Amino acid sequence: MIIGNNLPNIPWQEKPAGCNDVVWRYSNNPIVKRDQIPSANSIFNSAVIAKDGKFVGVFRSDDKAMEQHLFLAKSDNAIDWDIEHEPMPLYNEKDEQVGVACGYDPRVCFIDGKYYVTWCTQFHGPTIGVAYSYDFKKFYRLENAFIPFNRNGVLFPRKINDKFYMLSRPSDNGHTPFGDMFLSQSFDMEHWGYHRFVMQAQGWAWTKLGAGPIPIETEEGWLLLFHGVGTTCNGMIYSMGAAILDIDEPWKVKYRCKPYILHPTEMYECVGDVPNVIFPCATLHDAATGRISIYYGAADTTVCMAFAQVDELIKYIKDNAI
Repeated sequence: MIIGNNLPNIPWQEKPAGCNDVVWRYSNNPIVKRDQIPSANSIFNSAVIAKDGKFVGVFRSDDKAMEQHLFLAKSDNAIDWDIEHEPMPLYNEKDEQVGVACGYDPRVCFIDGKYYVTWCTQFHGPTIGVAYSYDFKKFYRLENAFIPFNRNGVLFPRKINDKFYMLSRPSDNGHTPFGDMFLSQSFDMEHWGYHRFVMQAQGWAWTKLGAGPIPIETEEGWLLLFHGVGTTCNGMIYSMGAAILDIDEPWKVKYRCKPYILHPTEMYECVGDVPNVIFPCATLHDAATGRISIYYGAADTTVCMAFAQVDELIKYIKDNAI
């Protein structure tokens, strides 16, 4: 059902006996600890991608001054990560360094020979930064995608009708007491328009929602994992949801799963800098087997992993659609 490349060395763990959930956790979570680099207070909400038979990533780390930066990482197995100790440098197209990547919640997407990173940067408030690399060694900064305030910029992994597509959540300068998902289009990755509404905060995600990993192309449409937030008397709870978008007009939601597919219940998801948070930012997937490995931030403190089978997940979404 997945349209794409085979990934025979995808990290994987079979569903535990007796588990009835459509998504299940890695038994050795967290895979990245909060203090894995010297400056770190926490490492979470990070993005990974396959490259040349191995794996690379862009990891968010908040330091002990609670400043937020992005760090490059590499791995042979996509579980054990070697994270650089200095923030990711950014360059202009004259090969001059123009700073380092400040901000949070990166996503990584490979399109037409380039690795694009989108993240929440600061420009008089939060907005979507964009950079690209040919080799995952030197990243070139592009113009910010949007004016403030905006978060959760997530690219589609190929052009549609000759345009780049990006999901995002317009927000405010704080913790956003509202938040629906929108889609924007661009011919050059710098000028964004043709905006479309995608989905609203509702149900268990009644406060806000935002796109998670890069959408996965399937025979049913674009499989989208997202985080949704409900506000209770004890604060906000971030859980993972799923939907299927139209393949040619992805602002049209074909199916949106009514129940969440992963909810903070484990100690490492419920206790940390921000309790009760599951925040998906990346997947790896294998077209041959239909396996999906999901990377998510837990309690804004560590990086964890979960798994799903694409056919089972799509059936669950359709059977439980709003």
